[in-house]
Amino acid sequence: MAALALLGACAAKPVEEKSVPVTPARAAPAASAPAAPASAAPASAKPVIGDCGLDLSAGNHSIRPGDDFFAYANGAWYDTFTIPADHSGFGPFDQLDELSKQRVREIIEQAAATHGASGTPEQQIGDFYAAFMDEAAIEANGLAPVQADLQRIAAANTRDELARLFGEPGFASLFDVQLPADFKNPDRYAVVISESTLGLPDRDYYLKEDPPLKELRAKYVAYIAQMLTLGGVSDATAQARDIMAFETAASKVQWPIEKRRDVEAIYNPRSRQQLLSFAPGFPWQVFLETQQLGPRQDLVLGELSAVHDLAELFSRTPLATLKAFLTFHYLSSHAPYLPKRFDQARFAFYGQTMRGQPQQRERWKRAVDAVDGALGESVGRLYVAQYFPPGSKAKMQQLVADLRAALGERIDALDWMTPQTKSHAHEKLAMFTPKIGYPDKWKDYSSLAIRRDDLIGNVRRAAEWDWNYQVARLDKPVDRAEWQMTPQEINAYYNPSNNEIVFPAAILQPPFFDPNADAAVNYGAIGAVIGHEIGHGFDDQGRKFGPDGAMQDWWTAQDAKVFKTRTARLIEEFSAFEALPGLKVNGANTIGENIGDLGGLNMAHEAYLISLKGQPAPVIDGLTGDQRFFLAYAQVWREKYREGALREVVMSDVHSPANFRVNGPLPNIDVWYAAFNVQPGDKLYIKPENRVRIW
Repeated sequence: MAALALLGACAAKPVEEKSVPVTPARAAPAASAPAAPASAAPASAKPVIGDCGLDLSAGNHSIRPGDDFFAYANGAWYDTFTIPADHSGFGPFDQLDELSKQRVREIIEQAAATHGASGTPEQQIGDFYAAFMDEAAIEANGLAPVQADLQRIAAANTRDELARLFGEPGFASLFDVQLPADFKNPDRYAVVISESTLGLPDRDYYLKEDPPLKELRAKYVAYIAQMLTLGGVSDATAQARDIMAFETAASKVQWPIEKRRDVEAIYNPRSRQQLLSFAPGFPWQVFLETQQLGPRQDLVLGELSAVHDLAELFSRTPLATLKAFLTFHYLSSHAPYLPKRFDQARFAFYGQTMRGQPQQRERWKRAVDAVDGALGESVGRLYVAQYFPPGSKAKMQQLVADLRAALGERIDALDWMTPQTKSHAHEKLAMFTPKIGYPDKWKDYSSLAIRRDDLIGNVRRAAEWDWNYQVARLDKPVDRAEWQMTPQEINAYYNPSNNEIVFPAAILQPPFFDPNADAAVNYGAIGAVIGHEIGHGFDDQGRKFGPDGAMQDWWTAQDAKVFKTRTARLIEEFSAFEALPGLKVNGANTIGENIGDLGGLNMAHEAYLISLKGQPAPVIDGLTGDQRFFLAYAQVWREKYREGALREVVMSDVHSPANFRVNGPLPNIDVWYAAFNVQPGDKLYIKPENRVRIW
């Protein structure tokens, strides 16, 4: 139920609210004066890509930019690029992820070779990795490392006992419990109970009657039966059908994405007694005690009707079906750490069948991900020391200041917003906290026991350590210095409860950021990324949070009405895009990200113009500054998907597919028309009076 707004990949569900006095002590420094153009690199320093930072061979210039700008900028690349066999899609994020994994692998293998003292980062990182890579031991152990947990499921004969398992790390549940900052009071943590995910990506996978989805559901049932059979279950086929019927019933009462995005709808404070009365079908006392939340009386419920209905579903579902559900999901989630027959079965369904990925990633890559998931900040500390130049942080700080200054000017120039709301918008912008590269303090994992001969135990203990870490701080003030991503992750995010924008070290490299690239390219690439994250503070959900991170309404009624009218037009524009035959983008699902992209581009371009200090932009490679700016943006978002992966993006992600992240916002930006001579009659052309202008 996190409210983080991510730059790319699958975003988590939102959740929270309120209003607390502004705390000047936490105010971010005011935006400093714009820097000199980022192109002022030494003449001898060349960008990593091309002469100015652009891949000029990537475009298909037989296509008019006004008909399909994504293809104009990336068409030659798209037509000739082959997605690697171990990917379901590929673009700049994946390109940098591969580089990051190679670097992290070197760090981890060095640690594994040192055999450090017990409890040191080197020992923990090295031994976790070595345990994951020891396939011979994994095969020899078989199901022995998980047998005790499977027997606990088999021995459960009451709903209380099943609820206790639902509450333990490593077991599936109908309910997700998280401990984020409270939306109404962001200086304290909340206990948030919401609907959990199921075996398929989203509810529509269970409910829609499209032929590809019906076929996928049949294969999912076959996968359930296969996993149960591998686990020694005798009546696996019948149990698989029961599990599918149970998950389908659960999906019917779960909320669609567009409703889950509404932070007001999913913030419902309740006492423990109110929860017991509201959803009596589930043994909440046992469930919460198992999670060490027994004494906690104040709770927050997410999707209210779903919480009630899922509790009722639990109460009327046969114990045998609930046990089968737990057994299957336990085996499926632990398959990467079990013998090859389990791991291959999981990949065959989730990788090959669902996403169309022909080949599983090499084991070392999966090992890197496992270590990252358990000991991410220990790995990140070593990563930063080797791969993040101090100068990159200073350059990013200046770019962030430029973008903030640009948004401040754009707020002043808005013709649809009243002075009262503008004043509050400026107040919020001034309180933005940027975090760049890596955290100022690192997590201490020294109490976590990691052994070379106990992979399943390492996974279990890491999950328990993480949960205990969160519970231990529950009654303490929120740690606003903490990061929700590791430095080696290729992403960025906005956290409304902290009013912060966060840029991990690994994204601060080409093609997103190159200190030797032309200014227009850097502003079109990383500048638009920065603007996107700032824009989340003012999108349809971020706008509901105030300067200090508390959910509050700082808008006049008239301004809120105009904002909703304008965003409704953007929803309509994106909902017209067809990703696959018969499958259109859901503009209501993706509106927050689309506002972020549109606002981020406008901010980044304004910041670019400010950086020129009134001087004309140079023409490089026959391209004007504005042309290089928009081409850089388009090339950052070039991505090629396999069909199954594209279907998953459209149906279960709050981000639009990559080509629409280019062709969607640009037709709403006047300067793009002038830069590429886009005319009436071009497919992307929108009349000036119909262009969406928000920030």
